[in-house]
Amino acid sequence: MAELDLLGSILSSMERPPAAADAETRRRAREEAARVKKLQEQDKKQKVEFRKRMEQEVSQFIQATGEPRRRFQPMNKIERSILHDVAEVAGLTSFSFGDDEETRYVMLFKKEFAPSDEELDAYRRGEPWDPAAAEQRRRLREAEAAREEAEAAAAAAAAPGSGPAPPSPYRDKYRHLIGCEAAKARTMTVNKAYGCVPVANKRDTRSIEEAMNEIRAKKRLRQGGPSASEEGGN
Repeated sequence: MAELDLLGSILSSMERPPAAADAETRRRAREEAARVKKLQEQDKKQKVEFRKRMEQEVSQFIQATGEPRRRFQPMNKIERSILHDVAEVAGLTSFSFGDDEETRYVMLFKKEFAPSDEELDAYRRGEPWDPAAAEQRRRLREAEAAREEAEAAAAAAAAPGSGPAPPSPYRDKYRHLIGCEAAKARTMTVNKAYGCVPVANKRDTRSIEEAMNEIRAKKRLRQGGPSASEEGGN
């Protein structure tokens, strides 16, 4: 009897037959699949509705003549992606700003009012864009750059041994400083120092025959022979 009781307890503790377990598993799987499909359909429907709404708002933005840019409320990543796609199709420029997902938003810009790098930096810092203040900052930067350049030029001019940079072209600058006559004199001095003379001074106006007769006469004089006139008399 003890053995039968032990066998009965073992059989009662065993799981249900495999057939019944498989049927329950399939039923739960079908329910889960139906639930997932329903959620996907709902999500797809929400995306379609959201895109239609964004298309309407973008169309209104394009028709608003006095509105160069438009800021939208914070959105999740999927919604921002849809809005960026709608803006691209409409020929607009779009950017996302914000440090975290809860506050990140999208701004649209019309092509003729594309933002500058300075404007984008202001939005990234979470600051409003002020064109007048930005222009003032730009002028201050230019004035500071000009002041630094002037100080650097003054320091270079005051340095020992420093002088003005060679003019270009040098000869034109040289003539401008000391005059054409002085430049000519300077050129002649350099030529004499190197043993050079102008080409005009090298030109011999005698004919070849006259030059040869003179050479022969000088040679006869050195040798003690008759001169050219005496030779012609013979």
